[in-house]
Amino acid sequence: MKRSLLVAFAFLTPLLWARPVQAADPEQVQQLLATNTCPGCDLTNADLRQTHLIGADLRNADLTGAQLQEANLEGADLTGARLKQADLTDAFLTNASLNLTHLESVNLTRARLYNVEARGAVIADINLTDVKMWGTPISVGGE
Repeated sequence: MKRSLLVAFAFLTPLLWARPVQAADPEQVQQLLATNTCPGCDLTNADLRQTHLIGADLRNADLTGAQLQEANLEGADLTGARLKQADLTDAFLTNASLNLTHLESVNLTRARLYNVEARGAVIADINLTDVKMWGTPISVGGE
């Protein structure tokens, strides 16, 4: 009896600590794709690879962990958005607004950032490997 309880407890204990994986709200993903506007939406872990989000309104959206590889975000307004751990490999951001955006642990490998605004953005631990930037206030290095 004790052994059965111990075995059951051993298998159930990890479930008590497990956190559910938060995923994007499918209705909000469809709203974004249909209307190109989704301010304040929950797009956590959304698969938005190769999407054309030209001029998209993503103000204050939660894009934590979003897959944005090869996405076209030309002219997109991401003011106040959360992009923590988002993957923007090969993404295209021209004339986009990253003002007040949270860019923590973001992958910008080979991304193109031309004339992007980033006033007040929180930038930490981002990957800028082979990124192309022009007229953008994000820089590498210290003083």
